[in-house]
Amino acid sequence: MAKKLNYQPNHLATALRKGKSNLVGVIIPRNNSNFFSSVVENIEGVLNEKGYNVIIAQSNESYDKECDCIDALLSAQVDGIIASMASETTNLKFYKKIKEKGTPLVLFDRGENDLNVDYICIDDYESSFKVVEHLVEQNCKRIAHIAGFDKSRIYKDRAIGFKDALVKYNLPIENDLIIESNLRLEDGRRIMQQLLNAPEKPDAVYAAGDYAALGALQVLKENNIRIPEDIALIGFSNEPFTSFVSPSISTVNQHSEHMGKLAAETFLELIENPDKKTSLNRITLNTELIIRDSSNKTT
Repeated sequence: MAKKLNYQPNHLATALRKGKSNLVGVIIPRNNSNFFSSVVENIEGVLNEKGYNVIIAQSNESYDKECDCIDALLSAQVDGIIASMASETTNLKFYKKIKEKGTPLVLFDRGENDLNVDYICIDDYESSFKVVEHLVEQNCKRIAHIAGFDKSRIYKDRAIGFKDALVKYNLPIENDLIIESNLRLEDGRRIMQQLLNAPEKPDAVYAAGDYAALGALQVLKENNIRIPEDIALIGFSNEPFTSFVSPSISTVNQHSEHMGKLAAETFLELIENPDKKTSLNRITLNTELIIRDSSNKTT
């Protein structure tokens, strides 16, 4: 009779009755990134095996949109939220709202220690340090950094690692060579052209995101700049296109598959051990510097 009448269960009513919806909200800054899509795929794979369905929300790097996403997921009675913060987010009141409701919260990639929740990330500082060390080994002496906005912890840490490595190798920190942006392809193009128009050009460019690195690569090729002989180039995130373009782009692999699985497993642990004392469980994953043609002058 249910089939004949095309009956559809009211999952919200069921969640209210049982106190469990088997829904998990996942908030990501954007879905056009292989890194975030890979993390979500692996979160979903782990949670589906345990009977959970995933609702994906996208903030588009907007704080206001992120707040709306949180409200919508809480209204849907999700059993927990796994999130990576928008680049605009500095006010944590909506994330604190999740905790106040007693809803399990796990952060990945972008998060703030002030929330005192489980958090899976990479060592952004050390990753940037490795990038500069590699460029120094290639005899680069004037290294520019296409940075993300430093109100985001990950980009702030990447910039600090960049500067500290310059100091270690007795290279000058030149503020006009450190330019913040949203790290989109068009940002990489604009900043690379700005660097080429300067009286003294850099001999290497490190972009804190692969799309910005791709934009920089396009401008370098349009200006007949030899890569890496004249200007070496490195990105960050190991987007698939970095290995396909010519020259292939050196980058940092964040191991998104492992991060996604760990985020899901951490959520399941919170669900299965509800009496566990809430404390910061920060899991820091190692990264891998992938050296390709765009920065390797020794080949």
